[in-house]
Amino acid sequence: MRHAADFVVRMASPDDLDSLYEMAKLTGGGFTNLPPERDALAGKLDRSAAACARHCDNPSDELFVLVLEDTTTGEVRGTAQIFTRIGQSWPFYSYRLTTCTQHSRELQRTVRTELLSLTTDLEGASEVGGLFLHPAERAGGLGLLLARSRYLFIAAHRGRFAPRILAELRGIIDERGGSPFWDAIGGRFFGMSYQEADQFNALHGNQFIADLMPKHPVYVVMLPDSARQVIGLPHPTGRAAMRMLEEEGYAYDRYVDIFDGGPTMIARTDDVASIRAARQAPLADATLPEGERALLATGRLADFRCCYGARALGEAGVAIDARAAGQLRAGVGDTVWSVAR
Repeated sequence: MRHAADFVVRMASPDDLDSLYEMAKLTGGGFTNLPPERDALAGKLDRSAAACARHCDNPSDELFVLVLEDTTTGEVRGTAQIFTRIGQSWPFYSYRLTTCTQHSRELQRTVRTELLSLTTDLEGASEVGGLFLHPAERAGGLGLLLARSRYLFIAAHRGRFAPRILAELRGIIDERGGSPFWDAIGGRFFGMSYQEADQFNALHGNQFIADLMPKHPVYVVMLPDSARQVIGLPHPTGRAAMRMLEEEGYAYDRYVDIFDGGPTMIARTDDVASIRAARQAPLADATLPEGERALLATGRLADFRCCYGARALGEAGVAIDARAAGQLRAGVGDTVWSVAR
């Protein structure tokens, strides 16, 4: 039986293309950051490699792709992505849910109406996204390892990331693979199904939204029940991810995805729990017999690796267990980032 300690999160390489493609075909649609298109995925890997080749820690529009590897078999069993600055190459659109209050003296009546307004408020933020775990590995804390490894990477490369960070959660998709939210709004203007629009966005970006989407606010009350009821709700498979984000300090601030109406979770980067609690220390001992359970990470950029292990922080540095040291390929004196599990 495989154990969580057999897995390591590392930076993806072009050799991972086939594995990512096979996982992308399992998503069931709606994963804009993991489209089942080989060329699009290859472009992401190329972009990640270019980001790793730039060693200057100043802000830029970059993407890093991570993978979860079973080191006993060499198989890739999950993936996640980090965007350093969104909305730099093309606008980053969201709907913001607001309330308009109107009062009539003659009728002695106050009416409060919710509106969906197209906005680029979140432009310039960092983003964690593209997290997908193979269905056979959704146990034993591997999803948490994959998700939180991104925060140790951000802590280790803090200068490349923005003061604010967000995560978009997939919205409600019906049994046909369609989106009630898209059908009620975007579908009426684009003549495209949700799946067609989502795929086009994944491959070409969302400039077509700016070109064709109406700029006037949408009155929520005028939408069909099927669309109103899903605004700001995550897909059932994303509820656990939403809870994890909330535990990290993210909150839903009434921004929703323009395609499926899923919630956008937002936090101050330095206030994310795993970033705030991350500790940096030189590796003083790689033979720790037992200690506090933790996430451990070493290496910069392309050499980044993260796994579960035991740690003990001391004045001379940090001690970790031998198994984790092997997974991280770390030796005494190397810098280790860690956060309690």
